[in-house]
Amino acid sequence: MNLTQRPPRSPRVRLGGYVLLPRLLDKCRAEIAGTAGEYHYNCPMDRRFMDFAGIDHEALKAEVAKGIGDGEVLAWILKNRQHQHSDWEIAQWSAYRESAAPADNENREFVSQQIANGGGADREDLSTWFDYLDFDDHVTFGGKA
Repeated sequence: MNLTQRPPRSPRVRLGGYVLLPRLLDKCRAEIAGTAGEYHYNCPMDRRFMDFAGIDHEALKAEVAKGIGDGEVLAWILKNRQHQHSDWEIAQWSAYRESAAPADNENREFVSQQIANGGGADREDLSTWFDYLDFDDHVTFGGKA
């Protein structure tokens, strides 16, 4: 996984029903390989998943470092998570995360400025954190706003 050449998966992509998980696994693998570029494993967005599932980020990183695939990592998470959520709870959490927008003026201003810097000042369709992350990944790797 080389995040200097392409972005991680969208935060919308799900694994085991969890949004964010495939993206944070991409960033974790890249950090282990030394190819994370400007991406950061265990960022505040990643911690949303860690807190919800009840997983320690260092323990997860150690498991990922074994070179196992997404399915095996998911099996490890399901076995080791502190919070045993049902499928519907995971679906509700994922839907909530997918629709979450910056909740305070400082974060709204930051996201708006980043979108403007990426050439998207006229975009009215970018309102959630996931919208911003997908937009940022797109323009970072040469896409047009």
